[in-house]
This record gives sequence, structure tokens and C-alpha cells, in this order.
Amino acid sequence: MTVTVEQLCQSLAELAPLSLAESWDNVGLLVGNRRARVERVMVCLTITPAVVAEALERQADLIVAHHPLPFKPLARITRDTVAGAMLWDLIRGGVAVYSAHTAWDSATDGINQQLADALGLTDVGPIQPQVLPPHSTGDSATGDSATGDSATGAGEVSESAAQMLGAGRLGRAGEGTTLKHLAKQAAAKTRATAVRLVGSPDMLVRKVALACGSGGSFLDAAARRGCNCLVTGEATFHACLEAEGRGVGLVLLGHYASERFAMEELAGRLAALHDSLSIWPSDNDRDPLVTLD
Repeated sequence: MTVTVEQLCQSLAELAPLSLAESWDNVGLLVGNRRARVERVMVCLTITPAVVAEALERQADLIVAHHPLPFKPLARITRDTVAGAMLWDLIRGGVAVYSAHTAWDSATDGINQQLADALGLTDVGPIQPQVLPPHSTGDSATGDSATGDSATGAGEVSESAAQMLGAGRLGRAGEGTTLKHLAKQAAAKTRATAVRLVGSPDMLVRKVALACGSGGSFLDAAARRGCNCLVTGEATFHACLEAEGRGVGLVLLGHYASERFAMEELAGRLAALHDSLSIWPSDNDRDPLVTLD
């Protein structure tokens, strides 16, 4: 059975409704022809020259990347820049690009929810709830209006699912949970190898906020919601100082580690929906930061 780029877009929109994406984000089908046939799909966190080389060598028809390429509008596509060269090679190779990014962060079964589940948090909800209008499906994905192409997710969001819509997650930790113990749990889930903390490792954490990637900007919202711990990928030096001053413990997993595990999960979910396709997480997707022994 023939599977098209459009059908993959619909499946991805069901897993990560694009209406959940932040207003500043660039999500959906970013490169490619919706009517093109798909047989091979590669999933990655970030498109890099090494990832592009893998996609071309393994004859991928579609890359599902967490971080968008392009992210910002480009005035030209030439080989004069790294981004331009990658896009040029992908377009020449007939490789489409799709990104769900912050929609996958915030989806009901997305990255932050997976972290909340792994940490055993209870009373889980979004840090910044998203209010949907009555009868909103919450899962539309708008395509290229110039061509009339579009991808629409299936079905309306249930009442229980709607309660989980919004950015980040927060929930209650088990009694007696320390910052160190929580950090070890998060590291085990994400396979993070260079976890850093702000705050005493022995401090008791009660209410925990989760924001994958560069989540330091959630500190104020988390503190105002009564959280005394924030688990994220990375935060600025000044955000770390603010957390210390407010008595909020930080667990910094690293940007790559806090999100890559969930892209592997996404590859598995796509494979379950499209068992006729070859779908794999990129082997060349790597953390650019190396920790010295």
C-alpha cells in the first residue's frame, strides 16, 4: 500500500497536535511534497550535516526532526551557510522534513508527560495551561495555503485530554524524595551522563516542574505554581542564580538528553502506525557537548 508524506503528516498531527505549538515555533511539513511516496523515514532530534549524510546514504524519504529546519525565514537557499547547504542537499535528494517541536513537548503523551510518568509524579498537569475554545479539536495542522494542501488530525480532544493541554508539566513527588534521587530517576530515563544540580542534593522536593530542552524560562511560572524543583535540559547562569535565591532546586539533564529519548519513542509509535515502512532513529544524531572524564 502506498503511503504518502501527507499521510505521515496526519499521523504526526494525531500524536502531536500542531495547535499545541508555541506561537514563535515553526512546525509541520517544512520541506517536501505532500503527495510524494514514502518508504523510509528517519527520526532525529536535530538535523546536522552528519544527519543529512545518513539520510541520503540510507535513502530516507522523510526526516522527522524535533528541532525545525528551517527555523527562521531564509532569504536564500545556497551552500554559503550550513543551514542552506543542508536544505540544498535534502531538496536535491528528495528528502522531506517535518517538525513537531513544541507540539511534541506539550502533547498529552509527549516529552514532558513521558518524563512525568518516569518520575512517578501524581496530580500531573501543565505548567502553563492552554485554554481551548468550545468544541475545539486542538489537533489541526495547517498546510500550504497556496496549494490548498493540509493535514488534519482525527477527532476532537476528550475532556480528560484537554486538561493536559499546555506547556510543560508539574506534579507531586513521592514523600521523602530528594533532589538527588529525582535527578537519578531522570538520568535513568533519559540516559543523561552529565547531570548538574542547583541546590542541596539532600533537599526534599515536593512539587516538581518539567520542561524539556531550554526550560529555564519556566522557572518563574513553576515557582508561582508552588514547585520547589524544576527538571529541564539547560538553563542560563542567571536562571540558576535566581533558582538558588528562590529556593528552587534545578536538575539540568542537558538539552540533548532531555529530548532525544522521546524521539526514539516517536519513531516506535510511527512504526506501529505504519508497519509497511522502514522507520528508524538516526545513528548520527549526537550531543555536540562532550564531557571530559
